[in-house]
Amino acid sequence: MTARTLKDRAAIAGIGQTEFSKNSGRTELQLACEAVKAALDDAGLAPSDVDGLVTFTMDSSEEMEVARNLGIERVSMFTQVPYGGGAAAGTVMQAAMAVATGVADVVVCYRAFNERSGNRFGNMSGRITTLPLWLSWYAPYGLMTPASWVALHARSYMHTYGVTNADFGRIAVVDRAHAATNPDAWFYGRPITIEEHQSSRWIIEPVLRLLDCCQESDGGVALVVTSVERARDLRQTPAVIAAAAQGATFDSEMMTSYYRDDLTGLPEMGVVGEQLWRTAGIAPSDISTAFLYDHFTPFVLMQLEELGFCGRGEAKDWATVERLSLGGELPINTSGGLLGEAYIHGMNGITEAVRQIRGTSCNQVDTVEHVLVTAGTGVPTSGLILARR
Repeated sequence: MTARTLKDRAAIAGIGQTEFSKNSGRTELQLACEAVKAALDDAGLAPSDVDGLVTFTMDSSEEMEVARNLGIERVSMFTQVPYGGGAAAGTVMQAAMAVATGVADVVVCYRAFNERSGNRFGNMSGRITTLPLWLSWYAPYGLMTPASWVALHARSYMHTYGVTNADFGRIAVVDRAHAATNPDAWFYGRPITIEEHQSSRWIIEPVLRLLDCCQESDGGVALVVTSVERARDLRQTPAVIAAAAQGATFDSEMMTSYYRDDLTGLPEMGVVGEQLWRTAGIAPSDISTAFLYDHFTPFVLMQLEELGFCGRGEAKDWATVERLSLGGELPINTSGGLLGEAYIHGMNGITEAVRQIRGTSCNQVDTVEHVLVTAGTGVPTSGLILARR
């Protein structure tokens, strides 16, 4: 009996994106359509080839609106993945499952928003008229933004393991260095030092400074997923999906899982990591480069521990600038990440992983075999391992 697995059953054959800005000047639907069209052009496919669409529940551009505007005539699979940034790699997992089971042949995943010029996630003022039930426990006490939600977790982590804000700052330094050489990054040509990080203003003292927080961006990203066999006949080198996973655990909430016994980890990412290593048949040491979701720097250190790159409480010493930079043992976020390139809910991390597989990244890692991608942390989440086959 053949093992039931997604390993090597599908590939990302096309990637597309708009420019990343602070004011796109156009609708989110237009951004979505531009990104999808660019991804199809990249793969050498037409809208008529598409029969599946996957996006986020938070995306404002419904699948049928995208299909109508692009001329996608027959759709046999469509779905949306919840939990904000935790959906990023999950969109690819859903697409890969559809391809592997024959439900669809060419599936496009997309995410587009005006998150800076429109609905800003980091500014809740005036946006909430009716509190969701889960937030009603926290909002009256000032926990109203993603930064505040993350800081409460991260403060416990700092206290337990002796971590400082300067330890978090190394992630910002690495990401901004990579963004500085990426012409598509918002912070192109603008690296920072640890001293500049430490002099940036506090957002949540003593946990998060301004340079620990990701950007707010306008833009769109799309990916084309199809079978490995078909991908090999298309225009680009396929990024084969060696593993894809989603993960949630008991007492999970949307960034506010405060009723757990331990707030110093990200157990959802642990679930994802276990599945990824098992499915791909590799270990953390086999990863050539990684995109680790970096909406806030503390959760990058915690991800390294959950995924097995180092032990509990060891990331503050393991995650050096040298190790995580281009040329190091585990270069991360080579496009600049959400801190340096743009915040497109993690989808731009997947496009950078594909470029690393193709050998076309502006910060290309030597001899790439496997790339790890993680989605949003602090929420039910997802991850991918892409491979060169």
